[in-house]
Amino acid sequence: MQIMNYTLKDGLVVISCLLFFGCGMNKPPLVQAQDAPTEKSPPKKIPIVQKLRQNDHIPVEERIKLYHQLKKEAPQLYSFEDETELTMYGYSILWANKTTEAIEVFKLIATEFPNSSNAYDNLGEGYLKNGNKELALLNYERSLAMDPENFNAEDQVANIRFPDRVPLQPAELFKKVYPATAYRDDLDQLGTTLLKVHPNALKFITREAFWKSIEDKKRLITDRTTYGAFAWYCSEIIANVHCSHTNMGSFDYEATMLPESARFPLQTRWISNQLFVINPLSNSQKVKIKDEVVSINGTKVAEIIKECYKHIPAQGYIETTKNHFFNTWSTAMIPFALGFPDRYEIVLKGANAPIILNTTANIEEPYFDRTLDLSGNNLSLSFMEGDTIAFLKVASFNYYRWADFDVFKRFIDSSFSEIRKKAVNKLVIDLRQNRGGSQSSSIHLLQYLVNQPFTYYSNAQFEGKRDKIEGEDIVYPFTNRFEGKTYFIIDGVGNSTTGHFMSIARYLKLGTIVGEELGSNQFCSAGMTTRRLANTKLVYYVANNTHESLAVDLPDENGILPDYTVTQGIDDFLIKRDAVKAFAIQLAKQNK
Repeated sequence: MQIMNYTLKDGLVVISCLLFFGCGMNKPPLVQAQDAPTEKSPPKKIPIVQKLRQNDHIPVEERIKLYHQLKKEAPQLYSFEDETELTMYGYSILWANKTTEAIEVFKLIATEFPNSSNAYDNLGEGYLKNGNKELALLNYERSLAMDPENFNAEDQVANIRFPDRVPLQPAELFKKVYPATAYRDDLDQLGTTLLKVHPNALKFITREAFWKSIEDKKRLITDRTTYGAFAWYCSEIIANVHCSHTNMGSFDYEATMLPESARFPLQTRWISNQLFVINPLSNSQKVKIKDEVVSINGTKVAEIIKECYKHIPAQGYIETTKNHFFNTWSTAMIPFALGFPDRYEIVLKGANAPIILNTTANIEEPYFDRTLDLSGNNLSLSFMEGDTIAFLKVASFNYYRWADFDVFKRFIDSSFSEIRKKAVNKLVIDLRQNRGGSQSSSIHLLQYLVNQPFTYYSNAQFEGKRDKIEGEDIVYPFTNRFEGKTYFIIDGVGNSTTGHFMSIARYLKLGTIVGEELGSNQFCSAGMTTRRLANTKLVYYVANNTHESLAVDLPDENGILPDYTVTQGIDDFLIKRDAVKAFAIQLAKQNK
């Protein structure tokens, strides 16, 4: 699949992240019930993918016949214009290992959208997975002819034609040295592409400052600059756009290249502007858990953190996102920030002399916060305090109408049904670790919480053009909505659609917010176009659309702020105590 040619409407997970801004508009009025569409308003069309999914039980040939029949007989009822939804429907089938069925869907897409390079790229992938290299090559070549920048097709053509080709391994790539002119040309290409593709690239940085950052990096290039160092330069330039959907995937790319011997050999955590050791690894004879590191190789920790933060993509000026990111990838980020030193020497708070650290093998990376429930269950409902408080965990909105939205809908519907049965009037909604997803999921949950009709989006654009999508029409509350007190728990990980959701919760005063500044807000530069630099072949992702919720008067540079700022201390972390959850539950008990 070549991502560059299509966009998930509100969030695409790439590698791990998935990975927001706007203004000056007047606050849009809330839509009142009497403002419902009149009889003259055209009925909203049903996405054809929705109808196809409802018929997944019948043979794929019959579904395609149904598609053509409805397109001919009921074009006023169903929409057939969205290539993206059809594409993701095809991939949902492919990912379910129904390759033959997926190929038929991809053939349909190629027929319906004959000018789409991506359609033939998808068809090539289907044939390749099915073992038909001849037809895979034919379709990849056709895709590449239509879009010479489709490097996925370029690579697949090369792989099919030269099956014995051995690509560079990450460790080899890390040490590889390209000509200085190649690096500089790629930096120019990177800057030009970011400004061309990203709809809000200069929202938080001037054009002059943006290009100055590139020129500064070009001056650092020498005949000995490695690819690893160059990737670090690129990550800063990309982060200068201040957009969480514009990045190099996650830091997994850089971490994979880094030799284990070069990694920082302590697992640490940055809490309250202090760097604490949480696992000494092979240095347990020299360093203890909870020791505070104040400098590394003669550089103060605060300066190292500042350098790392310059390379972490985040919306606007939100630092809570960067904090979580650093804590996840610290053992790899510190070496990049320090220029890949041969050894590490630290100074601990209160110590008289520096400590030379042993190297460490098998470092866990990424390192996730174990004080939270990261069991993989994104959705859960529990009851506390004698069933007087409901605790609803929504760790993802990543449920799409073309895939598994029904899973989300059934869970939310059954949860609120159970809440009504128990007559619970206090609800805590935990949105921590929620990196976003579909507006469909967000809207569905909101309908149980709002007390009046509203519009979800005030603005939606794709590649600079209006993008009429779900969420721009009037949304009505459910008649069986929750009418008790609601408490929201948020963190810096919360991104994309989570920002839309919480901005509306803030705007409509749906409840009390607890935690730390959210990693996003009402303005989202989202979607992703995949690009690759010509010489070094470095891959990166650029946001290509804009989605703004109704809460347009909130600041674009900040995340949604809590009513009660509660963060986890080092002692809470070490004993695996969820202090933020405990605070929210206490608020609910006190009915504040």
